[in-house]
Amino acid sequence: MANRDKQSTLGDGATLVRIADALGRLAPPPIGTKLPGGDAFVWEPTQGGLVAVAHVAHVDLSLLKGIENQRDTLLANTRQFAQGLPANNALLWGARGMGKSSLVKAMHEEINRTRKGADRVVLIEIHREDIDTMPALLRILRTSPRRILLFCDDLSFDKDDTSYKSLKAALEGGIEGRPANTIFYATSNRRHLMPRDSVDNERGTAINPGEAVEEKVSLSDRFGLWLGFHHCGQDEYLAMIEAYAGFYKLKIAPEELRKRALAWAMGRGARSGRVAWQFTQDLAGELGQTLD
Repeated sequence: MANRDKQSTLGDGATLVRIADALGRLAPPPIGTKLPGGDAFVWEPTQGGLVAVAHVAHVDLSLLKGIENQRDTLLANTRQFAQGLPANNALLWGARGMGKSSLVKAMHEEINRTRKGADRVVLIEIHREDIDTMPALLRILRTSPRRILLFCDDLSFDKDDTSYKSLKAALEGGIEGRPANTIFYATSNRRHLMPRDSVDNERGTAINPGEAVEEKVSLSDRFGLWLGFHHCGQDEYLAMIEAYAGFYKLKIAPEELRKRALAWAMGRGARSGRVAWQFTQDLAGELGQTLD
């Protein structure tokens, strides 16, 4: 009887160990407290924090046509930041496929082209669904001596989403404020990051419509720099195509390139930087050439 009790106790102990091991494997890894070495990361709070990116997918800055004013403004703002001078958070908003996220990544590459070591700007992407963990990320970044560009692509909030309040506090309104070594760039199809009907509904149903609307749109006020991106015309679209074809040395006659590019846009029912790049990929594959 005593032996059976002893074996039962040992068995229960082994079971507890297995349960503890299983729970340990399920638990997310601890988040680091320092910025690792490297120039690019993705913030993954459930995977241990900052995950290194060996190569940022980007196009050459010179290939972004039709957005020269936006390019020059953002580049100047980023250069100021990289040099330790005052600079603004930036919101790149507007038409889909017009190079908003491509501009941020290309600009980061351009800024670092002549920089070395710790002088290189770090690019960190944070996903929309992880915005509520941004305060934890900023506490890590605050201790780093490097300049850091925090980037969120396709940022927007639904009508009943309250996580935008965390972003407001992290950018400017919190007691700690945004770290001096960090700047925040976001892209969005919405100027105020909220659906239009959300703001309109607040006007119609709130006891104090003015205050309700102010709460909804004040997030975009945290961005000192607003850059609008609009649909391009035919000439701008063809300039994008010609720039890609020249840069990648695609072997096709200019008139044939123009004809096929227009037919591609007609088939897509749109002209944009994204459509131009998709056409270029299709054409390069057909010609048996690579886009290296």
